[in-house]
Amino acid sequence: MSSMPGSLTHDIIQGPPAPPIDRGWGGDGGGDGRGADRRASFTGLFVLLAASTMVFAALTSAFVVRRGLSDDWVSMHKPPILWVNTLVLLASSVVLDRSRSALKKHDRSKFNIWWTAGTALGILFLIGQAVAWRQLKDAGVYIASNPSSSFFYVLTASHAFHLLGGVAALVYVDVQALRLQLGPAKRTAIDVTAIFWHFLDGLWLYLMVLFYVWG
Repeated sequence: MSSMPGSLTHDIIQGPPAPPIDRGWGGDGGGDGRGADRRASFTGLFVLLAASTMVFAALTSAFVVRRGLSDDWVSMHKPPILWVNTLVLLASSVVLDRSRSALKKHDRSKFNIWWTAGTALGILFLIGQAVAWRQLKDAGVYIASNPSSSFFYVLTASHAFHLLGGVAALVYVDVQALRLQLGPAKRTAIDVTAIFWHFLDGLWLYLMVLFYVWG
């Protein structure tokens, strides 16, 4: 009886190939076209950041020109809750970074906790902004009261509109994570959302300087 070929005997002993290893949420997202998808996602993010920057640059330019060329500019009283809102937004960015650190360590439980906390802080910031607008309304300061209040409402509303998109992205990632739907190589959605959120955080700090130094 003839012996089996060496390679066939080796395959029988070794058995079928092992299944691919699940790299978890900390995977690099390469392979199967996911690298190209990641690049496309970041390209879209950078376009969004550039467009948002141009919008606020245009509003700032109008703000500075209107303030400099008019004699009816009256600096409005800013609600103290703006400082609380600023701390909340800064805390949300710190918490999101903690969640991403947990992600790199493949700690799904801590990632869920920190990301949920960051999402809650983002929603709390929006609530705080609504409170600030309500306080201005109660004080008789409306969008048409004077140029200063007009720009305050327009700039904060524009920021809130962008922030709504950021909160929606945070909630999406949070729900998918809690449902264990964020499988391997899904870090792109997490990274894009976190970067956009940090951008909004920096944008708010810029607006605070604008309001309190020039407003």
